[in-house]
Amino acid sequence: MLFSCRPLAARSAPIAVRRESGPRRHFTVDIHCHVETPEAAALIKTSDRQPVENAMIFSNEATRAVNRKQQETIYLDLTSVEKRLRHMDRNGIDIQAISTAPGQYYYWAEPELTHQTARLINENIAQICHDHPDRFVGLATVPLQEPALAVRELERAVKDLGLRGVEICTNVDGAELSEDRFRPFFAKAQELDILIFMHPSGFTDGRRLSDHYFINVIGNPLDSTVAVHHLIFGGVLERYPRLKIVVAHGGGYLPAYSGRIDHGHQARPDCRRVITRRPTSYLKKLYFDTIVFTHHQLEYLAKQWGSDHILLGTDYPYDMALPHAVHFVETAALAGADQAAILGGNAARLLKIKRPAAKSAPAPARKEKPKAKAKSKSKAKRRG
Repeated sequence: MLFSCRPLAARSAPIAVRRESGPRRHFTVDIHCHVETPEAAALIKTSDRQPVENAMIFSNEATRAVNRKQQETIYLDLTSVEKRLRHMDRNGIDIQAISTAPGQYYYWAEPELTHQTARLINENIAQICHDHPDRFVGLATVPLQEPALAVRELERAVKDLGLRGVEICTNVDGAELSEDRFRPFFAKAQELDILIFMHPSGFTDGRRLSDHYFINVIGNPLDSTVAVHHLIFGGVLERYPRLKIVVAHGGGYLPAYSGRIDHGHQARPDCRRVITRRPTSYLKKLYFDTIVFTHHQLEYLAKQWGSDHILLGTDYPYDMALPHAVHFVETAALAGADQAAILGGNAARLLKIKRPAAKSAPAPARKEKPKAKAKSKSKAKRRG
């Protein structure tokens, strides 16, 4: 952890791509992988407020038991850099863009306390990136329930700590991201030209989702779906056209059912109170990760929204992660250039990752023609 007055910034270094199990076809960046900061978890326990965790509230006892067991099982994966690196090498991941575990957003707590936990988390992530600049880039977290503090911490995380973006939830303790009070945060993110990774934490009204882990299986992509609708129809994407937002879990359900928003916008005046352009024109500005589990859905996203808007994601180290994520992309019916973009090229561009120049193969040695043997003078005389 970093506790100095001015923490060391994560170093910006060209990536020395690791190859533990032989050469691979593509450079890879995982946009969706989580870190837990124990010091922040300890600090939040001093809050006078009760935690609001939808994933726990809208779950049955069977799900809570599985979640408790999973947290014990993956704790080292969330906290040990060495174990994380071994996993990356085994699974062909050159770089992780690490972000906090969603359970550490802490938007429900006192704003100043959440600001303190955000500082601890961001310094932990920056330290990991500083120690391993060729393997990690960092995404910050901010106390979004208090936008002024969020703006201040975002600027510190980017300018002082060297983090490349920010992870936010799909709602702020139940409030929609399109509310006017959050506009300064989006303005600052656009000004800093950083990536926003939007990751849900259950569904805010999950009364029908308590059984069968539906609060995550259905609820996580559902909360993203609702959030993206609000960003579009609430005018956030129109007001800040240069935002770079990556939506987890393939963007939720909206990218697969986008025709309905254009139809509603055309058919009803109450859908046109804020935006005038077709809603899908704003949807095209967003980016989605690869956590969709089936090739046909990945191929659809690439065809409909462009392979330049899809980024490799794993959801490390949770049980809802995409298994063998690199292989999943490399075996999809996509052109090699599209696979390369999805696996690492797009993330490198958005996160400003300095990739090493490709080493060109040495030119084959030129074979010199054998020199003609000089004729001896005696033979020349005889022939004369």
